[in-house]
Amino acid sequence: MNFSYKQIWLIAYPILISLLMEHMINVTDTSFLGHVGEVELGASALAGVLYMAIYMLGFGFSIGAQILIARRNGEQKYGEIGGIFMQGAFFLLALATVMFFLCDYITTHILGRLISSDQVYAAAASYLEWRRYGLFFSFIAILFRAFYIGITETRTLTLNSVVMVLSNVVFNYILIFGKFGFPALGIAGAAIGSSLAELVSLLFYVVYTWLKVDKKKYALFQRFAFRLSEFKRIWSISCWTMLQSILFPSQWFLFFIAMEHLGERSLAIANIMRSINTCFFMVIFAFADTASSMVSNLLGSGKDKSEIRLVCRRVIKLTYLIGIPFLLLSALFPTALLQIYTNNEDLVQAALPTTYVMLVGYFLSAPGLVLFNAVSGTGNTNQSMRIMLMTIAVYVVYVVVMVMYFKVDVAVAWTSEYIYGGMLLLLSYFYLRNRDWNKHI
Repeated sequence: MNFSYKQIWLIAYPILISLLMEHMINVTDTSFLGHVGEVELGASALAGVLYMAIYMLGFGFSIGAQILIARRNGEQKYGEIGGIFMQGAFFLLALATVMFFLCDYITTHILGRLISSDQVYAAAASYLEWRRYGLFFSFIAILFRAFYIGITETRTLTLNSVVMVLSNVVFNYILIFGKFGFPALGIAGAAIGSSLAELVSLLFYVVYTWLKVDKKKYALFQRFAFRLSEFKRIWSISCWTMLQSILFPSQWFLFFIAMEHLGERSLAIANIMRSINTCFFMVIFAFADTASSMVSNLLGSGKDKSEIRLVCRRVIKLTYLIGIPFLLLSALFPTALLQIYTNNEDLVQAALPTTYVMLVGYFLSAPGLVLFNAVSGTGNTNQSMRIMLMTIAVYVVYVVVMVMYFKVDVAVAWTSEYIYGGMLLLLSYFYLRNRDWNKHI
């Protein structure tokens, strides 16, 4: 098993397309609710962040399952993949059930204390009341995603994401505004529409897998009994990736808290930069996810460290090759880019220095996240957890010192991304170069 540049791209680009499509869902939801009212728009953002935090728990677990599926695929032990899938499905359904009922407590005791406006709270509670049903669908759908990435058949992700986006647009349009005889449900309609789109996504995966995948080869849909020994193997990998999925976005929460201390203008600039940066990070995440699956597949097929490192270098080069043209366009026309987000000319001019700082950060974040995911792909997710903890610790100290003590402006504060990407790069590179990481899982 070898991965050329072409093969890497053929695996990575469907993941990238699926990430872009998922981003489009957020854009359309925001656009629709923006026509309903400011209360609904703000409430959906707050409730959406909470839903995403819950979703990331399931996503983190699926990453561990993906690593194991990729390893078995590389070992050509295809018959064990179905067992991993089914045990993962049992756990994710149980987790979805727990979080479904926990949403009531979260809405009352957490959102109720964090949100000062009664109107915003009522709208957010209405959104979560219906949005939580989507957990049952989305948690199993991300397990299918893990399966297809693990066996390196990622084209299915593109098809699924297109189906999901189209479904989301149709359902939200009908239910938010009350079209074709349906009542206008506003923010509740957005939640119901998104949950229904996740159901359609899951049904697509089930039907496609049933019709197109060799179910006998992978022993899919055959083992409907819970097996503790199999689950323990998955849990030994997934417990760490679940924690990572919670910790990873925490850096942004801490950063925005720090930006608030610099004033409203700095916070506004940071928010715009975060949105732009997300677009570039989609490229990085797509290739980083690819690297994780490839490393696990290669280790399963018995390849040595030199071939693993070769693939990592190729993935990093492709991440640069795809990202740099967009970086150059953004650097040449930063004003046009910023005007997508605001028509306030003073804000645009104030954001220009931070834009350049943000763009340069790609050159550290890309190799840093690719190598970090390669460490996870070895199965040593406890080690990748240590790397993340050390990185976040240094990152937090840097942000606190620079913002709280030196009171730097937002452009200088954004260099904290250099610290984050650089730490991931150095620690992951050191681990892959010097440690014995060919773990049996």
